[in-house]
Amino acid sequence: MIGLQYRIERAGFALDVNLELPSQGITGVFGVSGAGKTTLLRCIAGLEPAAAGRLAVAGEAWEDTRAGVSLPVQQRNIGYVFQEPRLFDHLSVRANIEYGNKRRPGATPTDFERIVELLGLGPLLERHPAALSGGEAQRVAIARALLCSPQLVLMDEPLAALDRARRNDILPFLDRLHAEAQIPIIYVSHNIDEVCRLCDHLVVMDAGGVAASGPLQDVLVQLDIPVLGGSNAGSVIEGTVSGYDSDDDIACLDFSGGQLWIPGEAGAQGDVVRLRIQASDVSLCRSRPEQSTILNILPAEVDAIQPADGAAVLVRLLLGNDRIVARVTRRSIRELGLREGESLFAQIKSVAVRAAAGRAPSR
Repeated sequence: MIGLQYRIERAGFALDVNLELPSQGITGVFGVSGAGKTTLLRCIAGLEPAAAGRLAVAGEAWEDTRAGVSLPVQQRNIGYVFQEPRLFDHLSVRANIEYGNKRRPGATPTDFERIVELLGLGPLLERHPAALSGGEAQRVAIARALLCSPQLVLMDEPLAALDRARRNDILPFLDRLHAEAQIPIIYVSHNIDEVCRLCDHLVVMDAGGVAASGPLQDVLVQLDIPVLGGSNAGSVIEGTVSGYDSDDDIACLDFSGGQLWIPGEAGAQGDVVRLRIQASDVSLCRSRPEQSTILNILPAEVDAIQPADGAAVLVRLLLGNDRIVARVTRRSIRELGLREGESLFAQIKSVAVRAAAGRAPSR
């Protein structure tokens, strides 16, 4: 585990965190602007001299204020990816990537080739930053961070400066990084879709503190965290591709609560995929509709009901061993007379699909 505890007090802001994070996979740090996400990363990197606390990575103490231990920035084996790529304009892509290894030698030519292939940078190696798109430049910055052979990678909203098209270009490469890299990554974002797509563990920050921390699926279905309400409300489950109907271009996915049908191919049969279901795409009914354009109508049990903002209520549902969230109105709850423990049907209008954490899809 990665153990960290930090406290900082400034005018109008205080950071106070105490966390144990997994030493593999991607940990997302999510919250609104000003929640303390970047400040937390700066503490881990040793860039906040006023920070008091402790940090242990792989059993090694990098920081312990009480014991007088504080490794300087250059001795913390960290790769840092910022919002902006921060590439050297006078160097080629190849030289920019190799700069990371010059700072902390240890990578081999095989490491270089593997990272270049992982991030799809082969055709770009002889270009200079001015000839790169925003997404390409950010992939180069990630490659540079990885080539310094870090024990830990910090990513501070690496897609925030990109438009939607460029974000969509780079996300598949981050999927591959997630599936194939063995280095723990702490990924800061205020975009819930990125977090649900990429992360295994989730830390939710609010006003400098930790509102929740745990496995992604467990944290997302906590109904009492305001920042996970509204348009951010939803859930993530895993399913297995069980079939594909080419005539209708629709795939069937099995999960603990039954089957889900989604447009397009979701992967090869047997592939495990991650399913993102937004709460606004789930509606509830007492009896199963006989005729409906919604293909996914599944039996469910009401697990919890929580008032949200305005007229909205969040309802956590059990479907087999999985939990999803529906966002409905108070009036709907009253007119249906819903109570915890009752059985009903969940209509799921839309499902986003990607390869599951740590599993590369069949090629």
